[in-house]
Amino acid sequence: MKSERLQKVLARSGYGSRRSCEALIKAGRVTINGQVAELGALADPEVDEIFVDGDQLKPPEKKIYIMLNKPVGVLSSLRSQGGKPTVDELVKSRERLYPVGRLDLNSEGLLLLTNDGELTNRLTHPRYEHEKEYRVLLNKIPDASQLESWRRGVLLADGSKALPADVWLENDQASWLRVVMRQGRKRQIRETARVLGLHVLKLIRVRIGTLKLGNLKPGQSRELSKNEIYKLFGLSEEA
Repeated sequence: MKSERLQKVLARSGYGSRRSCEALIKAGRVTINGQVAELGALADPEVDEIFVDGDQLKPPEKKIYIMLNKPVGVLSSLRSQGGKPTVDELVKSRERLYPVGRLDLNSEGLLLLTNDGELTNRLTHPRYEHEKEYRVLLNKIPDASQLESWRRGVLLADGSKALPADVWLENDQASWLRVVMRQGRKRQIRETARVLGLHVLKLIRVRIGTLKLGNLKPGQSRELSKNEIYKLFGLSEEA
């Protein structure tokens, strides 16, 4: 194996996304051959002695990819807060899996859990612009001007700008919306609705990139097929 960026080596060994591995390096928690590593360092795990927090680098884990239909009331976290249930209680695995992105406590739908730091980076880094699609039930049917403002992007209460999104009504007689975004600020859909004088009653994520929730019921999970994994990486099934 050739030398490569240290954060990529760490991510492949299950230490989280590349960004979280970069944070480990910046904090001085990683050494290569007895020397504290710097961001940008190259390493070959077959030749170099790499330690994280004093523990030798673990061998690459078997990559696991599980999609979960997260129910309302479950934290998108591995650590409970106030005794609330967490996603790792619903997905049993011998490997430590990390949620890719988050859904807040009162939101539900598609959540991917994996120990593949490379895929986590691809799905969360803004430069890849992976779409996320949601079904959103509002307290009333939005008018044309509210929909157009949502599409253009609004200024949120914290002063940040919500980028343009694809938004349309599922049915002219109901207040269910479809929202497709490439941006992922915390509570962005709920905050956008609030700025426009609307209130979100239900929020369900139904797609991340090429991965669709399908007919998976709340609380159910399943492993991804090889073809689904290839597509998330932007590869063909034959790759």
